[in-house]
Amino acid sequence: MDISGASALVTGAASGLGAATAAALAARGAHVVGLDLPGAVERAGGAAPSGVVLVAGDVTAEADVRRAVEAASARGPLRVAVSCAGIATGARLLGREGPHDQGAFERTIAVNVLGSFQVLRLAAEAIAATEPVDADGQRGLVVQTASVAAFDGQIGQVAYSASKGAVAAMTLPAARELARHGIRVMTIAPGVVDTPMMAGLGDDVRAGLEATVPFPARLARPEEFAALVGMLVEHDYLNGETIRMDGSLRMPPR
Repeated sequence: MDISGASALVTGAASGLGAATAAALAARGAHVVGLDLPGAVERAGGAAPSGVVLVAGDVTAEADVRRAVEAASARGPLRVAVSCAGIATGARLLGREGPHDQGAFERTIAVNVLGSFQVLRLAAEAIAATEPVDADGQRGLVVQTASVAAFDGQIGQVAYSASKGAVAAMTLPAARELARHGIRVMTIAPGVVDTPMMAGLGDDVRAGLEATVPFPARLARPEEFAALVGMLVEHDYLNGETIRMDGSLRMPPR
């Protein structure tokens, strides 16, 4: 699918996976709107690459996501939406201070699952209203972000694994339903990626994480995630699947 002159929406676009993805889609000629929290947009300042406009909002708020979808659609037919916004929660079911906090679990589900759902449904509505781009009737693509924790979650990742498992589980039914509108749905499940979330870890912790990856024995780069999104844009026959991007990593229990 050629997205030159079309528009794209990327959430979590002020840093990490989202920033790399927004830049990669803009490099392909798309007009990109990046949605992120007000604080993240403020910290990014004028750092958005050419072709990317950052707007402040919360993926859990329908009005904010709809506003971002409308902003993207105003720049060209919406063809791609990528959900990169997410949070990682670490807590044991039975910790030293008692059972897992319900509020933390609910917040994780809200951002990672509801946020992805908001983008999926509202972007699909806008993409479905566009004209097909090819003889197959294709109109666009929605890419979600899960995690290897969806499949081999570690101790302390109950909330995170539940949320990312839900994102992966949405993929096939969404792809099947949106097929009649010419919209593909794919999900990427990254392993350990060198994002700002990892920046605060010590060198020993980072080295330990890198050692768990069979090959290449390093953290993945955000640009590699972005490159995979670009490949999904180009490969029109990929649909309804979750792809692990993890260097064949299988997470141990802890």
